[in-house]
Amino acid sequence: MSVKPILSSERSIAMDPIGVFDSGVGGISVLRHIHALLPHEQLLYVADSQYAPYGNKTAEEIQSRCFVIADLLIAKGAKALVVACNTATAAAIDAMRERYSLPIIGMEPAVKPAAEASKNGIIGVLATVGTLKSAQFAALLESYGRNVEVVTQACIGLVECIERGELTANSTKDLIRRYCTPLLAEGADTIVLGCTHYPFVRDLISDVVGKDIVLVETGLAVASQLKNRLIEAGLLCASQSVGEVKFWTNSTAENAAQVIENLWGERAEIKAF
Repeated sequence: MSVKPILSSERSIAMDPIGVFDSGVGGISVLRHIHALLPHEQLLYVADSQYAPYGNKTAEEIQSRCFVIADLLIAKGAKALVVACNTATAAAIDAMRERYSLPIIGMEPAVKPAAEASKNGIIGVLATVGTLKSAQFAALLESYGRNVEVVTQACIGLVECIERGELTANSTKDLIRRYCTPLLAEGADTIVLGCTHYPFVRDLISDVVGKDIVLVETGLAVASQLKNRLIEAGLLCASQSVGEVKFWTNSTAENAAQVIENLWGERAEIKAF
């Protein structure tokens, strides 16, 4: 009895990888949630560190970078994309969804859960300039911030500290103290980590603001949304093997690979692009 060979066109695209990217290494905080929730999926991560941070760039510049990276990930077979960057989501996700037909999941600052968690109705938001100035953020405030007072703080320079791997440095803690102090002075009892880089300095932030302040991030929610979208589209991987995770970076820093491995938490396959 002859066995019919499986043609490449008949191979299920559910076995294809998921592409995840950020302006730099911050999106690895989201990648970790995705890998924990969907351990059988193959994951491709691109860190656009040469152009980090996106927060000080125009919407047109950010869209251009997002298209370059999306094309790269799609060329590597991505069946879905996760824009693991609040600033990139705000500036480019609508244009990406018009340009590409595959599922695209983005980020947004956790204003809604922070508003629900706050006991005194005052929430703080730490984010990049680009995120805070975006129409998307304004829409979030309009939808979920009406019944709370929202105090925002642009954290210029903090992304760069994390890109350099300075997660416990005194200079990083000093920067965090400078940005969190105004939020505490306004009475915020809940603070949104509105950039995917910031969870990597969550302990420093907690040290500065105190254990009674609730810190809110959105990585797990994004991973859950991704899973739901894959199920809806019939794209959830059926393999029982642990999926490979591969990284690409265009960083010119000598310690770029070490920073990625430190944030990921284990040895990793890291290539330049």
